[in-house]
Amino acid sequence: MSKINKMEVEGSIISIIKNLNEDYVCLTDMAKFKNAESTGLVISHWLSTRFAIDFLGIWEQINNPNFNVTEFSNIRFNAGSNGYILSAKQWIEKTNAIGIISSAGRYGGTYAHKDIAFEFGSWLSPEFKYYLIREYQRLKEEEQKQIGWSAKRELAKINYHIHTDAIKNNLIPPELTQQQKSFVYSDEADLLNVAMFGMTAKQWRELNPELNGNIRDYATINQLICLSNMENLNAVFINDGVSQRERLERLNKIAIQQMKVLENVERRMLMKEIK
Repeated sequence: MSKINKMEVEGSIISIIKNLNEDYVCLTDMAKFKNAESTGLVISHWLSTRFAIDFLGIWEQINNPNFNVTEFSNIRFNAGSNGYILSAKQWIEKTNAIGIISSAGRYGGTYAHKDIAFEFGSWLSPEFKYYLIREYQRLKEEEQKQIGWSAKRELAKINYHIHTDAIKNNLIPPELTQQQKSFVYSDEADLLNVAMFGMTAKQWRELNPELNGNIRDYATINQLICLSNMENLNAVFINDGVSQRERLERLNKIAIQQMKVLENVERRMLMKEIK
């Protein structure tokens, strides 16, 4: 179990953790919307309703092969009666439930699978549930964008290995020292930087002394896609014996052409979303 994110809903900061490869939302944080001083009682009152028990029972029977149906039947019989109170801990211990978990430590509290958390949100307030779902969806969209960027960054790294192999096999004579080889690698890396960004890595650092990382860490997704393609093409050009000067000219033209295509695709997609 590990923390993955936080979101703000109606003034409440709500934690989300990963459990069993699923998102679990903090009911303790959500309960603060109703009573910040007695979150445990808020959760217990909800768990003691027939509405909550019926939903939890269905969810567990579908998703949990070890769910104790006998104990569930006993709880369901008493749910909703006067004076009946069921805590999250009692529900978990009696039924072997997995949809709700309680944890101690840094991210301690009562958490529930997102399906269950949304139902709890309905009980708290229909408006709260609406904003909860909207914020959760926004976070998942941001997460997918980040995954896409990371995947493209990794692709660029993989292609870089192909690129350096071509340099090693075709541009670096065996008699060069390791230090001399590194100069050649650096030179070829900057060939791509100049073709793509119009400057070397050193020039970028001099222009951006306040930034950490390197020029490619601040590249857009379109620039990373273009760089990935250029690394492959440069490897082909090197294997074909094309001079560095000619390769730079070719790659710069390719970068301009591909960036125009990618920007036009983005523009068309944006116009479709607006419509």
